[in-house]
Amino acid sequence: MLSFEQKLENYATLAVNIGVNIQPGQTLVINAMIESAELVRLITRKAYEAGAKLVKVNYSDEAVSRMRYELASDESFLEPPTWFAGEMVELAENAAAFLTVISSSPDLLKGIDPERIANHQRTYGQAMYKYRQYQQADKMSWNGLAAPSPSWAAKVFPDAAPKDQVNMLWNAIFAAVRADQPDPIQAWHDHIDKLQAKSNELNSKKYHSLHFVAPGTDLTIELPEGHIWAQAGSLNEQGISFVANIPTEEVFTAPLKTGVNGKVSSTKPLSYGGNIIDRFSITFENGRIIDFSAEEGYDTLERLVNMDEGSHYLGEVALVPFHSPISQSNILYYTTLFDENASCHLAIGSSYAFNLEGGKTMTPEELASKGMNQSITHVDFMMGSAQMNIYGLTDDGKKEQIFADGNWAF
Repeated sequence: MLSFEQKLENYATLAVNIGVNIQPGQTLVINAMIESAELVRLITRKAYEAGAKLVKVNYSDEAVSRMRYELASDESFLEPPTWFAGEMVELAENAAAFLTVISSSPDLLKGIDPERIANHQRTYGQAMYKYRQYQQADKMSWNGLAAPSPSWAAKVFPDAAPKDQVNMLWNAIFAAVRADQPDPIQAWHDHIDKLQAKSNELNSKKYHSLHFVAPGTDLTIELPEGHIWAQAGSLNEQGISFVANIPTEEVFTAPLKTGVNGKVSSTKPLSYGGNIIDRFSITFENGRIIDFSAEEGYDTLERLVNMDEGSHYLGEVALVPFHSPISQSNILYYTTLFDENASCHLAIGSSYAFNLEGGKTMTPEELASKGMNQSITHVDFMMGSAQMNIYGLTDDGKKEQIFADGNWAF
């Protein structure tokens, strides 16, 4: 059994060599909370050892973030952070790599006026639109992973002794990302190969549409002509491989913007904007959200849907088997990075350009003409379960089962 220090070392190695795959002379930008400083320092050292030219770290603080929402003027949430967006775009245009360490509490902004949160999300999204376009076209390498904070660990393991919660979350993370294995690099190469095999199989089918059937869900999603099923292993503009999410268990593509019809029900809580949205359903007609309900977080969901015109449509459909490792851990992480890899999921908002043949080099107008959605937001929500059945429909009307009772049927 590996020690904590060995597993943390493995995790940092995965971040640098599998996640962003730092190249000699490259800049690495790390956005993280101060609670994750130990991991960030280890990643920084490994990045320099791999030849990084510069590692730039941007730290944030939960307490300070909460204070702003409690005490700042309403006007401050209407001012887009163009200074930050400009820096990020400039770094991306100079082939920097970007790594985000997620640690914040799912309840960070509980009780805050939802309008203040929505205004921040909107102005931030508008300012970061160009950077997001670069990200969704794989212009640069980028990765998201997580490190525990006391508040997040307490949410995940509320019945454990406070002194044990952070260590329990660390162990759960290490297992989910394969950092507890003797050779995590090889384990990840093997894992990506398996996901690629599923993507290849789906790409060979060229389905016209997908039909999702489960308790509370009866949804049909048309796929655009030339759609591509992808997995988290990607190539940036320079042809360098990277993995956008650690962990990842999904294969995914883009829906046709106007081709979504029916109703879908959530199967896990969604942590969004420092609040929880739970037990919700969404109804679509010709791609557009026409109705929704939520037992918890309705106001937050309403503001998400109304973020902009594109947030009334879907940008991603992802398949994850119920028997994936994260699902089988029976841990609810309350963060999308992990929970989306325990469940089939959909994303409200923008599509990834790389999910369309030739999409990486298309203009926004060209992508839109192909049925790809555009938005300042992209928010995944979970809708898979052990009762989920998914069917692929071909152009000639043939129906083939893709998922049976929550797992791959092939």
